[in-house]
Amino acid sequence: MFVAIPPRERAPLHWAMPLLFVVLWGCFVAASLLPGTQQRRLLLEWGALSGDLRSWPALVASLYDGHLARLVTALFLHADWTHLIGNLLFLLIFGAPAERVMGPWRFLALFLLGGAVANLAAVLSIGTPDRLIIGASGAVSALIGAYLALFPGARLGLVLPLGLFLQFVKMPAAVLIGVWAALQVLYTFIGPAFGAVAWSAHLAGFAFGGAFALVSRAGIQRRLRRKHGF
Repeated sequence: MFVAIPPRERAPLHWAMPLLFVVLWGCFVAASLLPGTQQRRLLLEWGALSGDLRSWPALVASLYDGHLARLVTALFLHADWTHLIGNLLFLLIFGAPAERVMGPWRFLALFLLGGAVANLAAVLSIGTPDRLIIGASGAVSALIGAYLALFPGARLGLVLPLGLFLQFVKMPAAVLIGVWAALQVLYTFIGPAFGAVAWSAHLAGFAFGGAFALVSRAGIQRRLRRKHGF
């Protein structure tokens, strides 16, 4: 007697978040190996600059000369290790579950488009011209916004120092992300590193990520139904 055993489905490969992690890390290491003058030139040539796109003629011209691509290439440049590691940490926390639901291509589009929108917001909002805008924090903020839209009832782990001990607690993601978003609003006007950090880019990326996830909800649901065979 023979029994038919259904083939075991392979879990889909989630490659977008690991790829971004490696590319972000690799770009920073490669840039840090350059001499100081070449490293500065690299940042100026591939990073976004405030005041660049404040007029329609400048925006149209940037479409033809490739200058607009700086809004994307700036995502892969970081000022130092702490700048990089902070973004990589948030990419791991919010990127992995978002990619599982959204799929790699939609996730990659969210990261690149959200980051570009966030950098554009910084270019337009920073009053001082020729301020260098680099880092993936705007794209990561888009992931946070998408995470909240996709998992509104999720809970995130938090380590709290209680006296001599560390206590691991779980709190609603909406509360923690809400506090984070409120701080971005506050820091846009006052706060640590005011003027040196593009807090407005974080807000723009966060709003774009939430909107992107809501608009993509029907496509995400169709993908999940196909994935589970419904």
